[in-house]
Amino acid sequence: MATLSKNKSLKTDGLVIQFVENKRRYTIFLGSKSYSRKTAERLKEIVETLQYYRRNGITVPDPATELWLKNAPEALRAKLAKTGLITVIRSKTCKEMWDGCLKSKTGVKPATMTAYHASQRIFFESFSATESIELLTPERLLEWKQAMLTEYATASVAGYIKVAKMVFGWAMEQEWLRKNPMANIPKGSFINRNNDRIISMGEYAKLLVSCPNQEWRTIIALARIGGLRCPSELRQLRWSDINWEHNRFLVRSPKTEQHENRHERIVPLFPELHTELKQHLLSDATEGNAFVIQGYQGTSWGLGNQFQKIADHAGLGTIKRPFDNMRLSRSNEVRAKWDVLKENLWIGHSGKVMKDHYAVLSDEEYADAAGMETRQDVPCKIPCSTVINSDKRGTFVF
Repeated sequence: MATLSKNKSLKTDGLVIQFVENKRRYTIFLGSKSYSRKTAERLKEIVETLQYYRRNGITVPDPATELWLKNAPEALRAKLAKTGLITVIRSKTCKEMWDGCLKSKTGVKPATMTAYHASQRIFFESFSATESIELLTPERLLEWKQAMLTEYATASVAGYIKVAKMVFGWAMEQEWLRKNPMANIPKGSFINRNNDRIISMGEYAKLLVSCPNQEWRTIIALARIGGLRCPSELRQLRWSDINWEHNRFLVRSPKTEQHENRHERIVPLFPELHTELKQHLLSDATEGNAFVIQGYQGTSWGLGNQFQKIADHAGLGTIKRPFDNMRLSRSNEVRAKWDVLKENLWIGHSGKVMKDHYAVLSDEEYADAAGMETRQDVPCKIPCSTVINSDKRGTFVF
């Protein structure tokens, strides 16, 4: 049996719980400000229950006792552990949680793992690697998200939060946490249309003229006319994938291969693309090459800097997210000239993705609707493209 009494020590105030086990007296000191008489009485009952379990070799407590222990403050569990009534497992650190989760992600693509590590780096800019994960409250994590929104794009923050949620969810599966502090923190939107830009066919022609060689002309043609994702789809394109006889070619898509029947698609060999591919094939540089773009095989495929040099030489200035915007431009041309179904099949995404990430209205479409021709020598007074979004009901919002 345990006893509850006032603390007779001159150094501290409050209550104490005492009990004898194996002829040894144990004392649990309770501060007067932290524990009311009612709370202390309940703790005394818990102590007596744990004594009974230990004497009778019961290793699994009743649900009520187990729940009480799980929700008890860490300092109180430490006091009970000091008496030997329970065993406290050391709380895991942030580093242990992130390292353990990422180590478990076997079989993911290198690009995905790179994104995981980027999120880990961002996380540890705000939290200590040695900090206990039990100290990460929803309030602190929400403050972290709000701070990121002042520094990074909304879509980037959504990606970081998504990975963090995955990591905390993994910690819950390992029973390292009693509650998930990320559970009610929304990821936010992955849609960011701020840097969308139509790259017109006139600008495409200027880019081709400014290319340093035929391989780069082909890279730009595949992105702007073929609508390929760069570099993931571009790097896999082989000469054997091009069916010259039937004017079409095979595109392998690592981004969508996890979806059924979406690992590859057949794209028309559009006339402008046919011209550049044929010129590339006939050049001496491609002799014996298996891949259409051989020059970047075995590299990191950092195409952005070289593209910007080409754009500067063409007099187009800085083009943000150039390969995404070339694909976006082609997506809208295909949709306007043919139909949405062909756009989805040839560009390789769903209708929802098209509306959320690709659909824009060009100056030419506005002019066509107004029964006018666009004047290339007169600057437009409104943005050159208007983003089309869709709300949850599927209604277009301009």
